Amino acid sequence: MISKVLEVDNRTATIHFILLGFPTRPAFQMLLFLMFLAAYLLTLLENALIILAIRSDGKLHKPMYFFLSNLSFLEMWYVTVISPKMLVDFLSHDKTISFNGCMTQLYFFVTFVCTEYILLAVMAFDRHVAICNPLRYSVIMTNQLCGTLAGGCWLCGLMTAMIKMVFIARLYYCGTPRINHYFCDISPLLNVCCEDSSQAELVDFFLALMVIAVPLCVVVASYASILSTILRIPSAQGRQKAFSTCASHLTVVILFYSTTLFTYARPKLMYAYDSNKAVSVLYTVIVPLLNPIIYCLRNREVKAALKKTILCKGSGPTEDVALSN
Repeated sequence: MISKVLEVDNRTATIHFILLGFPTRPAFQMLLFLMFLAAYLLTLLENALIILAIRSDGKLHKPMYFFLSNLSFLEMWYVTVISPKMLVDFLSHDKTISFNGCMTQLYFFVTFVCTEYILLAVMAFDRHVAICNPLRYSVIMTNQLCGTLAGGCWLCGLMTAMIKMVFIARLYYCGTPRINHYFCDISPLLNVCCEDSSQAELVDFFLALMVIAVPLCVVVASYASILSTILRIPSAQGRQKAFSTCASHLTVVILFYSTTLFTYARPKLMYAYDSNKAVSVLYTVIVPLLNPIIYCLRNREVKAALKKTILCKGSGPTEDVALSN
């Protein structure tokens, strides 16, 4: 494949990458295209319906659902960063992506992943306050605090991605590197780098440790406190009711953290194997598809609001309330 190149400091620097994707027979490529297209469209539809249901139903104007709508909005963009390019590659023999396109995709992917880690921790904190301190819940989780926490999640994600990109984008990539992945991710890019990338790897490791470990500690501490509180509830019905309010979130946390940790806790050389592509499909395609379903199946209020939205039945004016103050 002929690639345009740039001359930088007497070295030939690439302006294109080749995404190897899923090298299979053409018939299977079409099958994969249809499967991933269906998953992408369903993910967009599910999350859009959840956002619409939360906005239109006054009963869901609560901190818990405010954060859920943020998660749905986030995951709509999260899948959109990856899926369209992947779908085009299934139908095209030209699987190249420009340097700027690759870095842009990587920047927004890292932004959304980091934001989701922190947002899931914030949602765990919200459930902790609701179950462990219910009498002061409305006093603690005010509109202002909810907005600040949500904004902080996005700001941390954007800043973390920006710092990582400063070190990754300035690395030297020679020729037309072949990336053994279906999108631009950090470890596959570091594998095709033509110079010492130890500084970029160290920065990536430190920031990943902060973004993953700190929210994970918040989640573990929150659920440890929640579990302790639930076990002290005398009635079985009371324990079940308390646990049901956080079961959906806990399921989503386990799915997202387990699949991403499996990938990013492993050395970058493991990306030489195709097994990592299958794991990446879990957190870039399957988990965003399942999250809205999990929340709908486990939450009666969301199910009822979705029915109203789908059947075009709006909430009454008496239900039009703002976030709990």
